[in-house]
Amino acid sequence: MTIRHAHDDAPDTEQAFRRLAATPVGRERDVLVEELVEAWLPMAHRIAGRFRNKGENLDDLKQVAALGLVKAIERYDPDRGAFPSYGVPTITGELRRHFRDHSWDVHVPRRVQELRNKVRVAHQDLMNQPGHPAEPGVDELAVQAGLTSDEVRDGMEALESHSSLSLDAEIGAAQDGYSLADTLGAADPGFDLIADREAARGGLEKLPERERTILYLRFFEDMSQSRIAEEIGVSQMHISRLITRSCEQVRAHALGHDTARQAA
Repeated sequence: MTIRHAHDDAPDTEQAFRRLAATPVGRERDVLVEELVEAWLPMAHRIAGRFRNKGENLDDLKQVAALGLVKAIERYDPDRGAFPSYGVPTITGELRRHFRDHSWDVHVPRRVQELRNKVRVAHQDLMNQPGHPAEPGVDELAVQAGLTSDEVRDGMEALESHSSLSLDAEIGAAQDGYSLADTLGAADPGFDLIADREAARGGLEKLPERERTILYLRFFEDMSQSRIAEEIGVSQMHISRLITRSCEQVRAHALGHDTARQAA
C-alpha cells in the first residue's frame, strides 16, 4: 500500500526517529540526526520560502529554518504524532523569532516588539468586527489587548519604527521641503577647545611662573616675542627658546610622556 504525504518533502522516517529516541548521546546519535536533517531539509526550505518577501535574504532564511529543523529533530517524541505536526511549528517559530530579533533597522527592546505585536493583533481584531469605526482609539485598543494606554502608545510607535528613513528623505512640501539630514546638528568646535585646555592645564601648572607668564603673553595676549622680551628683560632669542621648551613640556605632560619618564 502506498503511503500518501501532503508534500513531496515529507519522507517516511518514523523508524529512524524511533531509533534516535533509543540512542544515547554519541557518534551513532549524531549520524542519525544528520540523516534526518538531510531527509527533512526540503521541508524546512519550503517553510523558509513562505517568508521570502519580507525583506530578508532567502539563503539566510534557509539557514534559520535549518537551525529550527535541528532543534525539532532533537526534541521530537515519535509517540506524540507525525513529525510535521511538531517540526513545522518549531521551524516557523524559529523564523518568526529571527524576524522579531534581527530584521529591525535599529535595536528595539523585546518588550516593545511584543507590545507592537499585541497592538497589531488587537487592531486587526477590532477592524474585523462588523460595523466597527474606521480606526480604534488608544483606550479601545488597550481593552482589547489587555494593556495600559501607555503600553498601547509604545506599541503604536513601534509599528512605525520597523524600518528607518534615509537621511536624504524629503520632509515638508515638495517646493519648500528639506531632507532629514538638514535637521541634524553639527559638532560644536568648542568641545575640542575645552578638551585641549583641560589636557594642557596640568602641564602648565608644572611650569615655573616666568614660563607661564611668557606663554600667557604670547598665546592669550597675542604679544610678539620681541615685546615679551622687553617686558621680561631678556633677549628675543631666549624668549623663543623658552616658548619652545615650555610647549614641549606641556605637550609631553598631556600625552603622558613625562609620567612615563618619571616611572622609568
